[in-house]
Amino acid sequence: MTSSIHLSLVVILVLLCPVFSESIDPSVQDLISRNADFAARLYRTVASQTDDNIFLSPFMVSAGLMALLNMTSGETRDQLQQGLTLTGLEPQDLPDLFQTLRTVVLQGDGTKNLQQSMNVFPASNFEVPPSYRDLVQTKFGGNIQTLAYTAPQDAVSTINHLVQEQTRDKVQDLVNNVNAQTQLLLVIAASYQTLFSPSFNLSLSQDERFYVDRYHVVMVPMMFRADKYFLAYDPWSNSGVSGRC
Repeated sequence: MTSSIHLSLVVILVLLCPVFSESIDPSVQDLISRNADFAARLYRTVASQTDDNIFLSPFMVSAGLMALLNMTSGETRDQLQQGLTLTGLEPQDLPDLFQTLRTVVLQGDGTKNLQQSMNVFPASNFEVPPSYRDLVQTKFGGNIQTLAYTAPQDAVSTINHLVQEQTRDKVQDLVNNVNAQTQLLLVIAASYQTLFSPSFNLSLSQDERFYVDRYHVVMVPMMFRADKYFLAYDPWSNSGVSGRC
């Protein structure tokens, strides 16, 4: 057992919040606050609906949905803005704001082992303007590739191969099947390796049961350390977050 742990995120809670001493533009700071609010609401929604082991990256989810927002209009755009806590912001300003936020976040030391994958897969009969392809790539760090969903297994193979390549083999076999009638698919994945501070004493690892789901239990090395910890509890999501005193 090492003093680091790999978290393979499907859709992919990793809260990537920039912490820097230098001042951040107020408009970017506002986007950070809105993204944090979206992250908390997303986690509460997922936690209230399942007890399964799920890792979330709200930052990547918001990136993907924000990229989709820029190709919508009318009621669909309004609903996306509301869901992402972006009501009141001008949609045309969001790509530049998110690009600045993304740059700030990815400059942090804590994200040096972050592997990301954000892909928009329109059906092959869907025309994607070159300007939108460029926007998704440069502003949101994503990729657009058309797929022939009428050949579902070929589409699945293409998606899984691309995601595995983008996450450096950390996320594999993400998609099992797709509907032949699919017109647009947003696929998000990430892998994150975190380091413990202070480093964990390897001799304290013990093999214990890990419940993959209600039917599958595996023995894995788990970390044990006795100490005094602060505990914050969120009754809305029935969860606690601890930190060392």
